Amino acid sequence: MIKAVFFDFYQTLGVWGESLRPRLQRITDRYGSKIDWERYATARENLYSDASGSDPAGHTLLGTMQEIIESYCEFIRELGVQEHVEQVTWELLQSEHSFFAASAATLYDDTVPTLQYLRDIGFKLAIVSNWDTPLDPLTERLGIAHYFDIIVASHDARVLSAKPDPHIFNYTLAAVGVSAEEAVHVGDTYEADIVGARKAGIRPILIDRDNTQTGKWHETIQSLSELPKLLSSRN
Repeated sequence: MIKAVFFDFYQTLGVWGESLRPRLQRITDRYGSKIDWERYATARENLYSDASGSDPAGHTLLGTMQEIIESYCEFIRELGVQEHVEQVTWELLQSEHSFFAASAATLYDDTVPTLQYLRDIGFKLAIVSNWDTPLDPLTERLGIAHYFDIIVASHDARVLSAKPDPHIFNYTLAAVGVSAEEAVHVGDTYEADIVGARKAGIRPILIDRDNTQTGKWHETIQSLSELPKLLSSRN
């Protein structure tokens, strides 16, 4: 019987209000720079691979911050921008990255009603997220911290494990006090959330808000509002 629901954070519970591309366009226009949009998809994939969810072992907060800045500088250069790269990077980070733009985070409309409902009917709740800093201050600002029994971030010095490594899930299971068979994990990234949860023996549910991952996983939802019915049907 399912007793606990774990959630990824970014693009599962919350998001930064505007996507990367229009932010980048606006900033580079201001500097008169031309973007090579043919390189954008690959450069963006490399950026997010380098800038978040990396192996946190041995990282300090200052070291992580430096790595993020360097990865964004490289991203800008990959797109053909050669002038004022550090300045363009700083402006982009202030609008784009959690380390520098926590105030820009917003919750999806279905987040609070779903968390409230699940809490009311007795589920234990947790966040399991690849995140460069502890997530508690952000969730407190967003008004959702009190819904969770624990909020686990990969780069927290007490955890130092990033999905799909099963240790981050096992750490959360122990903290919440449930077995892997008693938990589900909801997240938007197949490689981190689905593969990681399966490695830990946890039932994974893929959330595909933009309907771009059709066929990747057999238990897929497009909104958190679908989750209670899915859980009740299996419980």
